[in-house]
Amino acid sequence: MSSVLVRGFGWRHAGRRAWAVRGVDLRVESGERVLLLGPSGAGKSTLLAALAGLLPEDSGEQEGTVEIDGLDPRKGRERVGIVFQDPESQLVMARSGDDVAFGLENRGVPAGEIWPRVDEALRRVGFPYHRDRPTAALSGGEQQRLALAGVLALRPGLLLLDEPTANLDPAGAALVRDAVAGALDADTTLILVEHRVADALPLVDRVVVLEPGGGVRADGTPEAVFGAHGDALAAEGVWVPGRPVPPRRAVAPAGDLLLTADRLGLPPRLAPTDLGVRAGEALAVLGPNGAGKSTLALLLGGLLRPGAGTVTASPALAGPDARTPPHRWRAPALARRIGSVFQDPEHQFVTGTVFDELALGPRRTGSPEPAIRATVDALLARLRLERLAAANPYTLSGGEARRLSVATALATAPRLLICDEPTFGQDRRTWLELVDLFAEQRDGGHGVVTVTHDPEFVAALADRTLTLGRA
Repeated sequence: MSSVLVRGFGWRHAGRRAWAVRGVDLRVESGERVLLLGPSGAGKSTLLAALAGLLPEDSGEQEGTVEIDGLDPRKGRERVGIVFQDPESQLVMARSGDDVAFGLENRGVPAGEIWPRVDEALRRVGFPYHRDRPTAALSGGEQQRLALAGVLALRPGLLLLDEPTANLDPAGAALVRDAVAGALDADTTLILVEHRVADALPLVDRVVVLEPGGGVRADGTPEAVFGAHGDALAAEGVWVPGRPVPPRRAVAPAGDLLLTADRLGLPPRLAPTDLGVRAGEALAVLGPNGAGKSTLALLLGGLLRPGAGTVTASPALAGPDARTPPHRWRAPALARRIGSVFQDPEHQFVTGTVFDELALGPRRTGSPEPAIRATVDALLARLRLERLAAANPYTLSGGEARRLSVATALATAPRLLICDEPTFGQDRRTWLELVDLFAEQRDGGHGVVTVTHDPEFVAALADRTLTLGRA
């Protein structure tokens, strides 16, 4: 059992002018279950990192204090467990049981206690396999339950969950929420960051909303917070339950075929798949974790060589390279024709500032510097990244990093845009702006392909869907 006391906390990453979070005062008593909300960039993940003791003193500037049971979190990490968005970033062993045992062994738990604690943790999260199950054979939801088991085996007094269902299909997300609900002890303190507010409410008894400019905007029971502040919070970007989003229907029928996949596959990651992508069309690719959706996006984007079948670009997309598959195009030509947004934004960042990241594509395709600056400035303004132009991309919040990755794909004005989970980590306001941006691309005659687990996004934008089964 652990309590939290935060007094005037602020954190500024090294090299940044703006504070990631500032002026936070918060007390959480032992056994409370708290949902931490706020618009994208309000500092939710930074606050969780501070509570977990994951902000080294030499990596930024701190104001105020953070205490877990009266201790600096950096000196009391054994009291805290944290589960991140991406389960693969927390799995380190080849077998499931060994992965849960890894933390216990590093903590020096006596050998006779390790495997009983491993088995207990796996049972509490509803893990459906024996401890010998290979971690590489798990779906995203199963991986996240395993990551949760690894944390629970350590018996932390404070459990921190940072968007634990962000990258999961609806079924996998439900499994993780059920695992959390069934695994917590009565005296375990929970602080949860989750944009799927309606789904998260059964897990919590208190809602805390961070103010982007600093401090706490609202604090109380879910009913009290949303009853008193619901309309204002929704306008500022919080996903308040019961506020539907308007659809963006196409203004004209789909146009010419841009790209065709014929029995396209990459065994064992993707079974043979047929599809066509047209100008002026938004196609949503759906399916469970492990179906090969991200692999399909990489193949369509010319970033992987097919293991089976073909990808064919039309003359409308490829011009003189229409007879050549996209994976064999030269890099500048590929960047001009097809823009790709990866599932993990950080996998596509290669420069030291947000400005340079946006300028990279246009520079590689030979655009003059005045045109590059105009393009970058327009994208910074459109996606609310102006204040971060000089920031290192790796210090952005999850939502900011996602918007930057979308902007980098748009910087070369490609005719076809392929995005893998483009809306994860977005608050309501930036989510709506992304939907509008994709709708403008589609209505301007571009093709848009999105891999997504976001049913609201599909309902708002998609003209057509393709659902994959497991490979």
